[in-house]
Amino acid sequence: MSFPVFRLRRALVPCLLAAIFFALAVTLHFTGAYAVFTGGTVRKLPIYSVEREDKKISISFDCAWGVDYTDQILDVLARENVRATFFMVEFWTEKYPEYVKKIVQGGNEIGTHSATHSYMSKQSEGEIRAELTSSAAAIEEITGQKVELFRAPYGDYDDLLIQTAESMGLYTIQWDVDSLDWKDLSAGDIAMRIINSVKSGSIILCHNNGLHTAEALPIVLDTLKNSGYEFVPVSELIYRENYTIDANGRQCPAER
Repeated sequence: MSFPVFRLRRALVPCLLAAIFFALAVTLHFTGAYAVFTGGTVRKLPIYSVEREDKKISISFDCAWGVDYTDQILDVLARENVRATFFMVEFWTEKYPEYVKKIVQGGNEIGTHSATHSYMSKQSEGEIRAELTSSAAAIEEITGQKVELFRAPYGDYDDLLIQTAESMGLYTIQWDVDSLDWKDLSAGDIAMRIINSVKSGSIILCHNNGLHTAEALPIVLDTLKNSGYEFVPVSELIYRENYTIDANGRQCPAER
């Protein structure tokens, strides 16, 4: 007598799971939470790229060590009339405040890249908050501008890091195009890696002190602009609300 009941219960399990998944999807869809449903768990993701109908893209530079090529990069950006996003570690900000000012005066924006450039997925919530608070304050003291963007050192993150950053009003930004300029590739190789990988809504990762980054930059900017792409700072590329993030980290506008 219990066999039909058992079969009925088994049959109901997929329906219940589907209902739970649907409710979760609706919640994430309308709140813009940084999360995707993967493998039966909810995983938070940063923004790797953005779904856009236009051909807007962003180029970003991580600043952690040195300024040897920063003036050249800023000169190219100014000449090409391109505004970029620079993610700065606190100790770099404190060591080179004049460059922080130069970057902002050039029309570029600044995000935090942490205080110590540590693997932040290994930190507690308190340690994360201390890093983000301190590094953002150092930037804001020099620029007078509120910091709204954060990039995790080494691209290393977990749910706690993204959730904590979000609770502090920070958008966690990754990238979908890696120049690998830190490996001292030639200017041509850097340029081709970027040009061949870009699509609408891409976020390009470079470094301010890459050996051949400044040399590759004019090739990248000219080629992509001639292909119809428009460079904007990351804050102008992303959606601030009513969005979802897919399993690849691509931020998409919520359907209305």
